[in-house]
Amino acid sequence: MEHPKTRPESWLAALALGLIGLISLANVVVRYATNASFAFTEEFSVFLLVLLTLAGASVAIRQQAHIRIALLEDYLPLPVWRVVVVLQTLACLLVLGMIVWFGSRFALEEYQWESLSPGLGLPNWWYVVWLPLLAVAMMWRQLQQCSDRLKHGPEQDSLEQDASTSSTANEERNHES
Repeated sequence: MEHPKTRPESWLAALALGLIGLISLANVVVRYATNASFAFTEEFSVFLLVLLTLAGASVAIRQQAHIRIALLEDYLPLPVWRVVVVLQTLACLLVLGMIVWFGSRFALEEYQWESLSPGLGLPNWWYVVWLPLLAVAMMWRQLQQCSDRLKHGPEQDSLEQDASTSSTANEERNHES
């Protein structure tokens, strides 16, 4: 089964992961060769790891890959199931909306106060502004996922779970051979 498209977040996550790998490798090589390390690696690596996490969370929302307990959902009649899906989406949007609100205020304060990062002295808002931006992306992906679930019904959810379970089982069988 084909996963829904999440190209911008997937590329952002892949870029962040690649940069973490390159920065870390360069730091190890330089430290081994010169007994000194790059000063920027830790600060950039932490930022890129947070960026990777937020972008990956957006992809996971769209592809319904987050951990959830669907036991109750599986036995609900269709009208009740639809209400539960909408309630789940509203709860997610509420939490993400608070992240957008408080993250935006925090980024604006960092910008207004001209706060600098302790390691490199870069403006903190360069790092912080990604939190509300990617939270908005997650909200959009949540709305898309809710729309798909309501359009296709609970059977689509169980088909996706069966497909992922069977592909995992097939991979394990192929690995054992």
